[in-house]
Amino acid sequence: MLILVVSDFHLGRGRYFSNGLKNILEDFFEDEKFAEFLTYYSTGKNYLKEIHLVLNGDILNLLQIDIDGIFTHVVDEQLTINALQLIHKGHPIFFEAIKDFLKKPNKMITYIIGNHDAAMAFEGAQKKFNQIVEGNLSFAFFQNIHGVYIEHGHRFDVVNTVDEKDYFLIGPGDKKVINLPWASLFCTLVLPKLKKERPYFDKIRPLSAYIKWCIFHDFHFFWRIVYLSAVHFLKASSSEYSKLNRGLFATFKMFRHFTHYPRFDKVAKKILRKSNQYSIVILGHVHLSEWRRFPEGKQYFNSGSWNIIPSVDVAKHEDVAKLTYIVVDLHHKTGIIHNSSVNSWFGSWKPYKEEVSSRI
Repeated sequence: MLILVVSDFHLGRGRYFSNGLKNILEDFFEDEKFAEFLTYYSTGKNYLKEIHLVLNGDILNLLQIDIDGIFTHVVDEQLTINALQLIHKGHPIFFEAIKDFLKKPNKMITYIIGNHDAAMAFEGAQKKFNQIVEGNLSFAFFQNIHGVYIEHGHRFDVVNTVDEKDYFLIGPGDKKVINLPWASLFCTLVLPKLKKERPYFDKIRPLSAYIKWCIFHDFHFFWRIVYLSAVHFLKASSSEYSKLNRGLFATFKMFRHFTHYPRFDKVAKKILRKSNQYSIVILGHVHLSEWRRFPEGKQYFNSGSWNIIPSVDVAKHEDVAKLTYIVVDLHHKTGIIHNSSVNSWFGSWKPYKEEVSSRI
C-alpha cells in the first residue's frame, strides 16, 4: 500500500478571469503536472495497487475568492459552495484528474482541512466537492493510517488557529459562519490590497527578511504593510463575527508570530512523544519540504508546496517551485513500513526523484 501526501496548492479562480484579465491572487499553475502525477499513480504498474492520496490542507485558497468583486470574512456554507464552483471553473484539469484517479481500482482520497480551506468543514461544501469529482472523498482534520499521523499543521501556529469549540459562530440571519483566526482575516481583508502592489508578497521566504529589506529599499511599501496591518488588527478585534484573543499582549504576540513559522520538527517530536502508536508524522503549512529522523527510527516529514516561492535568502536568491510530495510504502494489513521518502515530481517523461529516502 502506498500513502501519497501533498499539501498547500492554494487553488484560486484560475490564472485568468473570464474577461481575460490576469488573476494576481492565483498561486497554483501546475494543473497538468498534477494530472500527470495522478495518472502515473493510477495506471501501469500502479493500476491495481492500493493507493491512499492525502490532500493535506490548503489545497483550496477559499480565503481569497471574491464573490462579485467583494472579499468578506463572514463565510457561511452557501458562500463556500459558490467559491468552490468558481475554483472548479478556474481549474477543470485538476478536478478532472481527481475524478479519473478515483475511478481506478483500490484508490481513495482523504481531504485534510487546513487554514486556507477551513470552510471545507461545512457539510454542504464537502458534498459539492464530491459532486464535482463524482467520487467519495473523506474529509477530516487529521488522519492516522497504520501509525502514520497526518495533519496540516496550522493548529500549532498561533496566528492561524482558533479554539476548537469556537470553530463556528452564529452570523447574519442566524447562519453558521467560520470563525477565522488573525492570519486568515489578514489574508482575506488585507493581502489582496498588498498583492495589487507587490503580487509576490505572500510567497517570499523568509518573509521576515523581506520586510526588513523593505525598510531600506522599499520604505513606502513597508509603511503600507504597517498601516494596513494596524487597521486590520483593530477591525478584527472589534468584529462581532470573529472570536479572537483580545488585548495588547495578544496582539504583540500575533505580530511576532506573523513573520516566523513555528519549528515543526519540535511539534512532530511532541506528537510522537505523546503517543507510541505513531511512527511517522507528516505536516504541511510551512510550504517547505522537511525531513527529520528521531530516536527509535521515528520520523517527521513536511510535504512542502507546489507553489512558486521567491526567496530573499542570500544563499539561494531565486524563484523556486519544487513539486514535492511524501510517499510511505507499507503493508496494508500489518502496517509495517518498507520505505518512506520525500519525492519531487518532474512529469511523465521522468516521473520523480527521491530527495530523501528512509528505506527499511
